[in-house]
Amino acid sequence: MPGRHYSKFTPPSLSMSELVCQKLDNDATDMLIDKWLERPHRPDSYYDWFQRVRERKHAANANARREQILLWNKGVFVPENIFTRTVDTGRLIPLDRTWVTHVYHHRSMKRLTMMPVIFSMLPELMLLRGMHDRGCDDIYVIVTDLKRHEMDQVSEYFQYVCQHTSSGDCKPSVERKINHDYIQLNNTLDRNRRTPCFPQIDLTLRAILYEKRPPFIVLFSHQTMSYSQILFANPHFVPAQEVYYDFPSGCPNPGCTDNCCELIRFPKQGADTAAVLCTKKKVRYRYGRRARPKEMCNWIDCDVCFSDEAPVSGTTAGEGSSEGSSEGSEASVDDHGSARTHANFAGLICSRCKLVKYCSPEHQRLDWEEHRRVCVKPSAE
Repeated sequence: MPGRHYSKFTPPSLSMSELVCQKLDNDATDMLIDKWLERPHRPDSYYDWFQRVRERKHAANANARREQILLWNKGVFVPENIFTRTVDTGRLIPLDRTWVTHVYHHRSMKRLTMMPVIFSMLPELMLLRGMHDRGCDDIYVIVTDLKRHEMDQVSEYFQYVCQHTSSGDCKPSVERKINHDYIQLNNTLDRNRRTPCFPQIDLTLRAILYEKRPPFIVLFSHQTMSYSQILFANPHFVPAQEVYYDFPSGCPNPGCTDNCCELIRFPKQGADTAAVLCTKKKVRYRYGRRARPKEMCNWIDCDVCFSDEAPVSGTTAGEGSSEGSSEGSEASVDDHGSARTHANFAGLICSRCKLVKYCSPEHQRLDWEEHRRVCVKPSAE
């Protein structure tokens, strides 16, 4: 249970926060995405990066159904034609799914319009939202005016606190370090007149992680020479280096590749360079969403989960046809056409792209209207 009184070692309650929460609903997000697609300076570094993604070909092997991938196989440059593999359910879904953004800021920042805040990191949020099938309908952002070195110090503090207090009681040496770093950060930010104050940043961030359980949270800085940090709840939620290694920095200069110009610290080198809050396993988890990756039927309304141990030979779904004909074995589908959910069911693999699974031919037919926008035969290895 969150503590009634503010403490550095127990999760606080979000009701204790004095920050103002402003919400941007799904319609506002849609409007921002349309504005981003219509921006007059296209093509830019982001558009060029998506073009490079389009040129990359996926291989038809078993690992392709488990690894993170980003595909733009057909159509024009719009989110509904760009698909990404979700890290929680293993589905291949388009980037056109919007979200509600909860922006927490100090009351003195009321003149700061929040839509430009979200617009400045819209490509990153679209990709992070697409990576998660569940738990990302709401994205949380805390607005600060931290400078670059202060953002680094605050990020390191939260990583240390969440990693050492996630399982409950901590050692006296850990408590002393947390107390020391907390006082030092509080004094530094207070002396530099940063808003919100560090206790409010700490309280709000840990309360959101504990009560809302998001897979990630964004510390945004509107300082012109600073950057915004993405704090991930678990390394499983971090974008894969193999996909995002050349992701643009966001610098207005299209030829800039210097990480010092990053507007948002997007982890292009994987979990090694990402700000991960908890790396421990088998702990009494307090902060953020648990990492429980599954492989599920690609039809969005289906809850069938496939077994890793089950054999996949002879279970192949139809080759991307609108009729969704199945070439799979009859043993994998019961008399009513619905998939069995026992541990031995491996699912029906799409025989054209070999990247998604279905529990039945019926769900393949239902998903075909969306899956047809990405379903192509893989290139030769």
